[in-house]
Parts: sequence; structure tokens; C-alpha cells
Amino acid sequence: MLHFSRLFKHTAKSDFSQQVVPQAYWSLPAEQLMTQLGSGALGLTKRKAASRLKQYGPNALKALKRSTAIGLFANQFKSPLVLILIVASIISLIAAEWIDAGMVLVIVVGSTLLGFAQEYIAGNAIEKLRSKVTIHSLVLRDGQPQTLPSDRVVPGDVVRLSAGSLIPADGVVLEARDFFINQAVLTGETFPAEKRPGATGAKDGLSERSNCVFMGTSVGSGTASVLVVQTGKATVFGQIAGKLALRPPLTEFERGIQRFGYLLTRIMLAMVVVVLAINIFMAKPAIASLLFALALAVGLTPELLPAIVSITLSHGAKRMAKLGVIVRRLNSIENLGSMDVLCTDKTGTLTAGVVQLDGAVDTEGQPSAAVLRLAGINAKFQSGLANPLDEAVLAAASKAGVDFGDAHKVDEIPYDFVRKCLSVVAADATGARTLITKGALDNVLALCTSAGADAGALDDAMRKRIEAHYEEWSAQGYRVLGVAWRKVEARSSSYTRADESGLCFAGFLLFLDPPKADVRQTVIDLAARGVQLKIITGDNQKVARHVAEAVNLPAVNVMTGRQLNDMGDGALMHEAARTTVFAEVDPNQKERIILALQKTGHVVGYMGDGINDALALHTADVGISVDTAVDVAKDAADFVLLRKDLDILRRGIDEGRMTFANTLKYILTTISANFGNMFSMAAASIFLPFLPLLASQILLNNFMSDIPATAIAGDRVDAEWVAKPRRWDTVFIRDYMVLFGLTSSVFDFLTFGALLWLFQAAPEEFRTGWFLESLMTELVIALVVRTRRPFYRSRPGTLLLVTTLAVIAVALLLPYLPFSSIFGFVPLPAPLLLSMVGLTVAYVFAVEFAKKRFYARAGNENK
Repeated sequence: MLHFSRLFKHTAKSDFSQQVVPQAYWSLPAEQLMTQLGSGALGLTKRKAASRLKQYGPNALKALKRSTAIGLFANQFKSPLVLILIVASIISLIAAEWIDAGMVLVIVVGSTLLGFAQEYIAGNAIEKLRSKVTIHSLVLRDGQPQTLPSDRVVPGDVVRLSAGSLIPADGVVLEARDFFINQAVLTGETFPAEKRPGATGAKDGLSERSNCVFMGTSVGSGTASVLVVQTGKATVFGQIAGKLALRPPLTEFERGIQRFGYLLTRIMLAMVVVVLAINIFMAKPAIASLLFALALAVGLTPELLPAIVSITLSHGAKRMAKLGVIVRRLNSIENLGSMDVLCTDKTGTLTAGVVQLDGAVDTEGQPSAAVLRLAGINAKFQSGLANPLDEAVLAAASKAGVDFGDAHKVDEIPYDFVRKCLSVVAADATGARTLITKGALDNVLALCTSAGADAGALDDAMRKRIEAHYEEWSAQGYRVLGVAWRKVEARSSSYTRADESGLCFAGFLLFLDPPKADVRQTVIDLAARGVQLKIITGDNQKVARHVAEAVNLPAVNVMTGRQLNDMGDGALMHEAARTTVFAEVDPNQKERIILALQKTGHVVGYMGDGINDALALHTADVGISVDTAVDVAKDAADFVLLRKDLDILRRGIDEGRMTFANTLKYILTTISANFGNMFSMAAASIFLPFLPLLASQILLNNFMSDIPATAIAGDRVDAEWVAKPRRWDTVFIRDYMVLFGLTSSVFDFLTFGALLWLFQAAPEEFRTGWFLESLMTELVIALVVRTRRPFYRSRPGTLLLVTTLAVIAVALLLPYLPFSSIFGFVPLPAPLLLSMVGLTVAYVFAVEFAKKRFYARAGNENK
């Protein structure tokens, strides 16, 4: 959102059409393309990049869609209810009903301004929170690599990419090393596509352009330098997104709101048609009857619901930000509160996340400086994604005083999730070259033909000894990697995966990441809130089981990736709910697990920070990542934690449930009072010789009751609201509306009887008295139905209480103010006024009794 100071300024437009891109640029030699883009191998200068950013605008798809204050204000008039009232006012003007038309317009504008102000403030707050989580790219400027926000990338930039990077724009590959990207979002390809330098055919399709990378795709493995050719809406992804304008799928809460809207629409249309037909049949004024029927429709509808939802979500997002949870997709907050299964890796969430190398040992399990040196060279020269395991190796090597001598890097075979290992080719001072491989033990062993310092044959006996060590250390909670090596010949061409063969197994690396001190209590707290915790990890099953038992996860049942592969979807649906630990799984299997849990009725959250987590984050109902995660994981997440801590997430779940609770409070408050009042009014209009309330009085009632309703967003929430997951229940809301609506109607009819037969009120007194009674009951009902407890045992939020009391005071004074006749009010005698107050007090206790019976009958289920 823009600030008010920019209210009348034009939003800066990005002229992507000015991007001068050679036709079929992928078919041109890289040198020619760089010349045409005014760039070079060292990228752009800072001055030239700044000029292009000003010329072409930010590298973003939504640069033109940022709402202005005027646009947001105009959106308030898109509501069908508001448009109906404006049309009705115009009809009144044509019929010379000046006062009625003027009052309706004034109240409509007042309600619109109230909704606009709240949504504007909420929108600004959310924009500030979202700006804290930004995707970055490593860009060459003046020949130096700089980490910049991706929206500042311009044509001609040279960007360096590695595993986990989100590709920020369309471009061509200048250099690459085992570079594979996931481009299924554009081409539908199942497997990652390898990209390499070199021109391709001018007529080649997207999937055939092996030298091109595209915005919106991500790097699966390897490294590359890329020349940016197109940015923003000029990219392939930008053009497709602009044509399709795809919306994200509705959350469960949004679907519930939609169903609720359909229910109200049916009731509203039936009421309007019936009331209007009967009143016209009874020869009442046509224009007044039309306004009355339309006002009934507005009075029944919680027209501030969109604003209330925005406000409660904004309040929730701000409170969550203070806890260290940044909300990237606002509508996911209620899903977080509904979540009943949380799937997470163990590293950094259940464990401390501070990995230490506890030992570098040989094949006999003895400490080995040679193994530590080989692992150190591998960790020192690998250029892929920074990771805590390599950092732990280098820290241990430094502490042990390992001398890497004149070793220097020659080549690298990057890590990928199929091989699960990484190799570095290093040369010593004499030029002799050694290939050093480090990775998952099973995968490294499969590449070896010999083992030990003497390079003896890797026979069955040796394999069994190695596997026995592995089993023993894994059971103790160690993460075990293997290290292997072999001499390789010098050559000018690159080394490939084919060279990872005939290796000599050198030994083991034992990493320790102990459980967090407070994680057991957090697991207990999550279980108490109805959230099951499941571990999904690529680690071996023994390490995963050890961690699960160490943090006291209940009923530790383990399923491995191999077992999962042999299982059909139906069997997995049955077993997934009973399994606590999924170990040795790959990214596609993570998605299968989440889908199986969802199909059995669970709302599933997934917490991850790696490249292999992106698919699961997309699939889960609630995707959770951390600020230090790879870009592709952060982009897929609904929430980003500023530190990887389950307790922060537990408090975020509480906030999600509080947000859901306060939204539901507004709905319950509105429907319980509005439905009863509007039903009573419709019935009274049939039997009374005059309209029970004027259209302007109905709308004023609606407007005044909406003022404290906006304070519900910051209301206090009882502990039982956050005790377990909450789901949208249209049947519950319907039953609630009928019971409390009819209770309200009973008191409305009592009011009618008192006004007509006890006080023999004239039409003006009748309308004034019933206006006060219906408004006061609608105001106090919020204080009663906002809690399942007796209302006097649950303290409301200060703002809600103060605004409610203030509006009641204004309402009681309104008939005695000089301008009250404009609304058709007259001063009331003291006995009549006191009887209205007395009926309101009696109504409070009646609702309290009905509420107790209602929840008792519902068996305290769900609500």
C-alpha cells in the first residue's frame, strides 16, 4: 500500500517493452550477445545497472499491481450490497424522497470509510512485514560479486547460481559445472534439465534450449554463471503469468467463508423478495418498501466481514512478527491454527543445529589425521551450497592444525540428490592429482573397490566391518559420512561422474547434533494443542529413531524410503498416520507422505529449509521455512521463521488460532443478532400498519454496531480457543444463527408487545424504542457470545469494551439530540426508556442460558 502522502501520485511504471532483446537470442554466441547487451564477463558497472533499473523498472511480475489508496477506496464500492444501496438511493432521489436518500448515502459512505481505513492500515503493516523476507541473487557489479535483492537484477547482469538458487530472470549460460535446473513449472519435464554453454537452434522450444535458464525455475545441482537477457514481465514466466493471472488455491478458511456467503445470500434474497412483495401487496409506499427490503438485506449481511478478516489477519501477522514469524501469505494464518500434523526435519528444529565433527576415523574406527585432511580438502574447495557439515569439518581441521600445504583445486563434481556425494579434484605442489569424494556412506562405498591406508581389497569381510561400525555409531545418534579417494591423471577436459569409480575407502566422519535442551517440553506443548509431530528426513533410520526417542516422541514407528517405494497410495494413507519417523526419503517421497496425510483429513504443516524441501513446502497446507533457508525453500513457504525454533512455531500456532477465533467471533456476533433482528423486522412489517424501522434507521443501526465490531480483531482469546485445532464448520454456524437468532426474535416480539400494548407508542416512538433495544442487544451480544465461558468470567479486550459502552451511551442520548428528527427519532418517556434497558439486560441472561445449553448439546466438539 502507498502512504497518504503519495495518494495522488502515479505509481512508477516499468517499461519492459523497451528491453532490446535480439531475436532468438539463445542461438547467438555468448560473446555477440554480451556485446549487444553492453555487458561483459565481469558484468555491468554499478552506474550502468542503476540506469537500466530506472529505465526498465524492478525485476518483478507485480510491479504494476501495487494498490494505491484511491484504488483500495474504490474497491470498497465493489460490494454488491453497497451498489444495491446506491441504486436504491438514486431511485429515492428520482422519487423526490430527499431525506431518505441522503441518510442512506451518508451511512453507506461512513461504512465504506470505516472499512477503507482499517484495510489501508492493515495493508501497510503487512507490506512492511513481507519486505523483511527478500529473495537475493549473487550478481557481478564492477567485476565483484554482490548479494542484491533479485528485483534489482537488470538485462546485462552476470549472475552466479548454485544449488538452491531461484533463477531471477531469463538468460543464457556462460559457464556451468554439472548444472541442472528444475523447469517443470514451464516445460512440464519430470526430471531436472542439464544446462551448458553453447548456442542452440533459433527455432528450438523451451525444453530444447539447453543454454537457457528461465525466471521462476530453480537450481537442483551444480554451479553456473548466467548472462541476464530478459527481466520482469518480459520473461517467459512473466508473459505466461500475465496471461493467466493465476490465483493461489483457496485456503480451508476461505472456502468456509465462501460457503457462509452462499448461505447468507440465499436467505437474504428470499427475505427481500418476500418482504417487498407483501408490503407492496398491502399498499404500503413502494419506494419506502424497496428501501426497507434492501436495508433488511444489508442489515442481515456482515458487510464488514472482508475488512474484519483483513484486520484480524493483520493483527495476527504483526503479533507473529514480534515472535519471529514472518507471514508471507496472509490467508495461511488460519491454516496454521487448523494444523494438526507438523512434519519437520530434525536438524535445527529438534536438534541444536550446531553440528560438530566428533571424529574422523579410519576403517578400524581409530582417529585418523589422513581422513580429516582428505575431508578438509573436499570441504575447503567445494563451491556448492554452504552447509554446516563442511563448516564443521573445516573447524575441526583448523583446531587440529591440519596443513593443506600447496593443495589447490583443479575441478569439482557437484553434489546432487541422486548420488548423495560430492567430489573435488585437487593437485599438490608436484602436480599430482587426487579425486576426493565425501557423502552418504552407502553411496560412497558403492564407488569403492579398496579400503584402508594400505588400499586392501574391499571384500565382504571388510564391508561387514564397515557396516557394523556404521550401525553402532548411527544407533548412538551420529550422522556418519564416508570419505574415499583415488589418484587421477592430469587432463585438460573436465572430470565427470564417470571418474567416481575404483575409489579407495579412507574412513568415516562422525557428526553430532544433540537434541535441544527445551525441545521435549515443546513437543509436549504441541501434543497438548492437538498437533502431532512427525520427522521426515534423508538421514538413516537409526539416527532418526535415536533423535525421536531422545525428544520423547510418542510411539516411535519408523518407515524408510525403500519401504515407502514398495507401498501403494492406499496402504500409505493407512500407515502414514501411524508412523512417527520417515527416514532415508527423497523429495518426491516427502510429497507423497504429505498427500497421504491430507487425504485422511489432516491439515498438514511442513517445515524445511533445503532444496529438497521445496516440493513438500508447496504441497503442504502450511509451508514453513527459515530466514537462512535456500531461496527456493523461502519462496515456497507461507511462513518464514527468523530462527529455526519449534517453540517459536508453537507460539505462532497459538496466534493463528487466536486470529481464527476473533474472526469467528465477529461472524457469530453478527449473525446471532442480525438474523434475529431482521427476521423480526420482516415479520413486523407484515402485521404493522407502518414500517417498524425506516431504511435510514436500519442502516444507522448497522453502522453503529459495526464500530465496536472492528475492535474484535484485538480481543482477548480464552485458553480453550487455542487448546486444539479449529476447523471451519458451516453447519455449526447455521445452527448457531437459528438458535440465537430466534432467541433475539423472542425479545424483539416482547419489545413490540411492550411498545404497542403497554406504552401504546405512536409510530415514531415505536421506531425509536425498538431502534434502541435492537442496537443495544446487538452490542451486548458481542460480549456474551465472544466466549464459551459465562461472560462475566472472560474479560473482553479493552478497546472492544470501551467502544461498546461508548456506542451504547451515544445510542441512549441519540433521541434527545437536536438533530434526531432527521433520522425520524423522538424523545422517549423515562419508563419506556428504562423498559428497553431492562429487556436488554434480560436478553443477556437468556442468551447466556441458551449458550450453555447449545455447547452442552454440541458435546463441546470443535467449538
